[in-house]
Amino acid sequence: MRKNTSTELFKNDPVMRKLIAKHQIKEYYGGQNNYFLDLVEIVIGQQLSMKAADSILKRFLGIFPVKPKPDDVLNLPADKLRAVGLSNSKANYVKNIASAISPGAIILDQLEKLTDDEIKKELIKIKGIGPWSVEMFLIFSLKRPDVFSVGDLGLRTAIEKLYGISRNDQKAILALAQTWHPHRSLASRLLWASLDNI
Repeated sequence: MRKNTSTELFKNDPVMRKLIAKHQIKEYYGGQNNYFLDLVEIVIGQQLSMKAADSILKRFLGIFPVKPKPDDVLNLPADKLRAVGLSNSKANYVKNIASAISPGAIILDQLEKLTDDEIKKELIKIKGIGPWSVEMFLIFSLKRPDVFSVGDLGLRTAIEKLYGISRNDQKAILALAQTWHPHRSLASRLLWASLDNI
């Protein structure tokens, strides 16, 4: 990762300058993830606490002797997925991801070549993958630098506490986030980090 100073990134935002100085979070650059498992993890984490999601993910991975591929998940009975703590809908969503990827309908390795909007159009075709899930994938898996998820309750909560903008005022929140362009992913990670102290 390259080093960025708070002055370079958020020179007009004292709140962000304080957060970046406190949490020492820098921008992502490059890196390769297991995109299939990343999507599965994101779906598992939908509307769950991090602790609960981590517990279910650990049990899910424990079913397999090695990191599972899409075909491994497709060949797994649905009741095995439910047994690790997945709801019926999430078990189906995990199967949907595997099904979409296994025959090559969506080539995950090719996503890196697409724009953020093109990636959203591709991934939202999978039932169970919505805007929030795609935005998490863009930030944490593809490490895209300028993504903000207005649908994320944690981000809206942090903004309400730090900036005094109602968490329900999406228009004002998006206007604020626009001032962080082209570093909205970093701003998001700083806001999430701040939640431990709110």
